[in-house]
Amino acid sequence: MAHLVLWRHGQTDHNVAGRVQGRVDIPLNEVGRAQAVSAAPRLAALGPTVIVSSPLQRARQTAEALSAVTGVDVRIDHGLVERSFGMWEGLGRARIEEGWPEQFAVWRAGGDPAGVGVETRGDAAARVGAALGRIAAAAGEATVVVVAHGAAITLGTTRLLGLDPSAWFGLRGLDNCHYAVLGSTGRSPGWRLERWNSGEERNGSGAGGALGGFLS
Repeated sequence: MAHLVLWRHGQTDHNVAGRVQGRVDIPLNEVGRAQAVSAAPRLAALGPTVIVSSPLQRARQTAEALSAVTGVDVRIDHGLVERSFGMWEGLGRARIEEGWPEQFAVWRAGGDPAGVGVETRGDAAARVGAALGRIAAAAGEATVVVVAHGAAITLGTTRLLGLDPSAWFGLRGLDNCHYAVLGSTGRSPGWRLERWNSGEERNGSGAGGALGGFLS
C-alpha cells in the first residue's frame, strides 16, 4: 500500500500577522524553522523514501529539515504551489473586507469570489490532485512526504477522496508543521484518509481556522 504524507510548512511572519500568503514567496520565521526541525524526526519515523515540495521557499525550507534527518533529497513539483489569492495576497482580513465587501462575503460563504484573481476551489483541487496522483504513481508502493500549503493540501485531499471541492467543506486547514496521511486502496476513489492535522500541539501553530487557505 502506498502512503502520501501531506505536510504543511512551518510558521511564517504572514501567518503571525494574519496576512494572506497564497503565492507570496515568504520564508519561514524563527518559530517556523524550529517547528520544522522539531517535527522532522516524527515524519522520518514514517519511513519516507521520497520527499517532494512546493517550489515556494517556506515549503522547501520545511522539506529540507526532513531531508537533513533522512538523507532523502528534496524534489520540486510546481503543481504543489499554493492556491493563488490574486489581489488579496499580502493583505489582512480587515483590509480585504473593507476593500471588497461583496467578494469577501462570497468567500466567507464558501464560494469563489470573482474579479480579484482568486483561483477557484475546483481549479486548485484539480491542479494539486493531479500533482499528487502523478507523484504517487511515480513512487509506487513507497511512502512519500509532500510538503505544501494549507489550501493546496486541503483541496488536493478533497479531490483524491472523490469529493466536490466546490460543495464539500469537511476539512479544516492544517496547522503549521502538521500533517495528513492518505493510504491507497483498491476501491474507488483510490484513497482513504488515515490521519488529519497530526503533529505537536503548541501555541501559535497557525491554525487554518475560518480563513483556512488564506494563511497558507
